[in-house]
Amino acid sequence: MCFLFCLSSALEFLSTCKLANLTVRAELGCCLLHRKGRLTIDGCILQCESNPLDYLSCPIVSTASSSSEVLPSQTKSNSDGVFVSQTRIEGGAKAVLTSGDLALQRVRVIYARTSLLFWFDVEQMCDQIDHDKPL
Repeated sequence: MCFLFCLSSALEFLSTCKLANLTVRAELGCCLLHRKGRLTIDGCILQCESNPLDYLSCPIVSTASSSSEVLPSQTKSNSDGVFVSQTRIEGGAKAVLTSGDLALQRVRVIYARTSLLFWFDVEQMCDQIDHDKPL
């Protein structure tokens, strides 16, 4: 899929979804905008075109926020997050931008001859401390 002159996002996700073996190319904006749910990206190619406005491009953007009502037994199966495996990411100022309260974790990269392959998670930190609550 190729999205030219797309100023917001090529694909937007509002619920749980899995992408596999898909190439997404965006000229401006982001390739994938994750708002809610669990997004799994496996074996994809995400390309943001390099140009003078490169700082406006980011392959993956997550605006999701973790729910404060999630039970410990639900954290791995029902929580919001982005889970990337064996995916090529090219272009953009950053590979991932988060504006909610999820954080980039467990990053691994393999440098191949012609590309970089990424594995990482964007999810709620397990050991978050609420500084507003007294101990």
